[in-house]
Amino acid sequence: MVNQATLERLIEEVTHEVWLRLNQMEGSTAVPATGCNCQDGSCAQHCTDKVRQVIQAGATRLTASLGTHPTDQAISRTIDHTLLKADASQEQIAQLCYEARKYQFASVCINPTNVKLSAQLLKNSDVKVCTVVGFPLGATPSTVKAYETQQAIRDGATEIDMVINVGALKSQDYRLVLEDIGAVVRVAHAGNALVKVIIEAALLTDEEKVGACQLAKTAGADFVKTSTGFGPGGATVPDVSLMRRVVGTGMGVKAAGGVGSYQDAQAMIVAGATRIGASAGVRIVREAAGENVTTAKTNY
Repeated sequence: MVNQATLERLIEEVTHEVWLRLNQMEGSTAVPATGCNCQDGSCAQHCTDKVRQVIQAGATRLTASLGTHPTDQAISRTIDHTLLKADASQEQIAQLCYEARKYQFASVCINPTNVKLSAQLLKNSDVKVCTVVGFPLGATPSTVKAYETQQAIRDGATEIDMVINVGALKSQDYRLVLEDIGAVVRVAHAGNALVKVIIEAALLTDEEKVGACQLAKTAGADFVKTSTGFGPGGATVPDVSLMRRVVGTGMGVKAAGGVGSYQDAQAMIVAGATRIGASAGVRIVREAAGENVTTAKTNY
């Protein structure tokens, strides 16, 4: 038998290679197990869930290397680890999924074409597969958005981030906006998937933001979300705060677009966000652990 430390050292290599084989293995269940890549006694810092399991099993002390300190992983469970660029390769999606397993993010958020691969890579993990519908403009018919949702769920998605019909909202055609959201919600909930409604706040007045959130709530959506990350602006603290006031405590609020640091994420959470959409998820959790991270901020 292979000991746990050796097994964990193999996981990143397996994840890196498995995407190449998945497309050739119909119905394959050869998916890497959840693990970490700690080889230096830093599990107490990077693998909180594993450490918790060891303590629950009866350990009263743990060994850690010099400079290692435990970190609260709560921030990671608020992050949708995101890669929505048009040129995202399968290898990059595999890396995204590996990072999501390693840091225990809430989900990966990827384009519909990458749902099936992500679902295979994340099988038997707690990380959800989130995809986008009507993205990024929201200007497709409701029937098309509903079909996109149905197909995404068939491929393995469990969370749907849909873009509202912004033009209809600005035209005060609230019935159309409500029906548009409702069409996605009905299909998603029938497939046990939740729905986040992207209002693209940077294009709206405060009055329109309030209206969009009220319509999403009336339609039965699970979250409202600030932005696509491809519009004229991303998440802001005032927008998150406003959205939280409108939807109350019964819905989630997702801040997305431009959240590139732990400080940014904290500000959004204080304002009322319960989910963070970011391509900088690794940076955020590393900063939360006290590491000095100097990589540039990104949106998606």
